[in-house]
Amino acid sequence: MASPRNPDTDKATSTRDPRLAEIIKCISAGDEQALAAFYDATSRVVYGLLLRVLAAREEAEEVLLDVYTQVWRQAGAYNEGRGTPLAWLTTIARSRAIDRLRSRGFERRHTDSLDAATERASGARGVEETAAAGETGRRVRAALDALPPEQREVIELAYYGGMSHGEIAAHTGHPLGTVKTRTRLGMMRLREMLKETYEATR
Repeated sequence: MASPRNPDTDKATSTRDPRLAEIIKCISAGDEQALAAFYDATSRVVYGLLLRVLAAREEAEEVLLDVYTQVWRQAGAYNEGRGTPLAWLTTIARSRAIDRLRSRGFERRHTDSLDAATERASGARGVEETAAAGETGRRVRAALDALPPEQREVIELAYYGGMSHGEIAAHTGHPLGTVKTRTRLGMMRLREMLKETYEATR
């Protein structure tokens, strides 16, 4: 979901604001707090762009995670001489959005949902499949345990406790924006760590 309008955020997303370039440098050095700050400062703009291109909120939110995962990986490649931080970021976002548009037709023709595949296989899973499912569960648990505690907490409350962002904010005493940011950053990390496991289920 797009971040609410905030004067500080609006200032940070100005193409003339040098702070974003400094934040990118920190991200390239492996600073996760810098990534969180960059996300807070720019995600509203990026989400709006993705929503205009994809015209689907769920897809825009998924691609938003992909964009900042790519930022985390490629921050070291950013060159101030070739464009502003926001121009670099929106270029990544447009590219990811176009990739998603191109993949829509292929996925509809060739990819079954995991739920459908599971339903067809129910009652016919062999020992090896059962073992594979158990291994997947262990990998998910290990990935969760590897997250920073503040990210693990909100994700467990959301996905195991069934809480909404608002309920998590009330439960933990953290601002709603902080809960949303931690959840999204945590999901980015999980997606990265579980990439091989996810692809094996497709």
